Amino acid sequence: MARSSNFLSVFKDQNCRKICFFRLFPAASLLFLLLFMRTTWIARHDKENLLAWSLQKSISKFSSTNCEDQCSKPPGSETLPKGIIANTSNLEARPLWGSPMSSNTTKSLFAAVVGIKQKKNVDKMVQKFLGSNFVVMLFHYDGIVDEWKGFEWSHKVIHISVENQTKWWFAKRFLHPDIVVEYDYIFLWDEDLGVQNFDPQRYLSIVKREGLEISQPALEIGQSEVHHLITARGSRSKVHRRVHKHGEKGGIRCDENSSAPPCTGWIEVMAPVFSKASWRCVWYMIQNDLIHAWGLDMRLGYFVDAEYIVHYGLPTLGEPEKNKVRRQSYNEYKVFNRRWKEAGQGDECWTDPYPDDPLNQSSL
Repeated sequence: MARSSNFLSVFKDQNCRKICFFRLFPAASLLFLLLFMRTTWIARHDKENLLAWSLQKSISKFSSTNCEDQCSKPPGSETLPKGIIANTSNLEARPLWGSPMSSNTTKSLFAAVVGIKQKKNVDKMVQKFLGSNFVVMLFHYDGIVDEWKGFEWSHKVIHISVENQTKWWFAKRFLHPDIVVEYDYIFLWDEDLGVQNFDPQRYLSIVKREGLEISQPALEIGQSEVHHLITARGSRSKVHRRVHKHGEKGGIRCDENSSAPPCTGWIEVMAPVFSKASWRCVWYMIQNDLIHAWGLDMRLGYFVDAEYIVHYGLPTLGEPEKNKVRRQSYNEYKVFNRRWKEAGQGDECWTDPYPDDPLNQSSL
């Protein structure tokens, strides 16, 4: 009886196991199937991720190579698309509607500091340059603008008015190189110059042919107030780059061996003409607080004899305190030369193009 009970017990256990097996098998199979599908999905997903990563890497590499010029964007424009960036500007007036009547083709700028007392002479200068398709800008140092409206050309030029300021004050603030970059040449003149014998287009043709980056029309002797011999016109030449003189009474001798101002390599600041490239350099050299620019002329240019002007030397800006203005100009001359000397000594990477310049030896 006991044996029969044991048999029944074992039989029941086997049946239970079979029942449990058959019950658990579908669940286990389903779990295995789910795990298999999960593994397959992960493998495929990883493969897709790897492919996407490789593609993204290729795109990034292409973008990096293709966009290397992004660093050339002007500061502040890095977040803008390249095609919308306007790098330059100009001084051309635009109509409120429609297109401009005509487009300037000369791409040169004439700027002069003027006062109403010299309006007759300024009129001749403006007509001369407008006739050569120049853009013209007038800096009014006496604050008077309305009285110029009587001239037919008044609405064709740009007027900027600030009282008792010099040409170089205006130039530093309103002729930034990025604003005038579209102009090949910049004429920055005083108001007391005679232009009867001067032709802007012929002058530019000579300047281009001679490769002059900074120049000035020579002054007609006998009619002009000439402060320095190098500014005087030579009747037998089209261009002169140096002057010859004996160093009398301890003065500076100028000959063929001279390589520095005042014998060569400089112009006076009354009627300078700058190329686009040279103006960018000169603008940085103009000191913001030294408005008379004395000393600046000793670092500039050459003279064109074939196209010459007359310097009348008329009393204009600063009258009647002429002596005080001249004293201030001379003080600025000393300050500029001192700054130049200190800057040269403090910049280890700069090489002086005129190491024998007497001005560099000055104690000013």
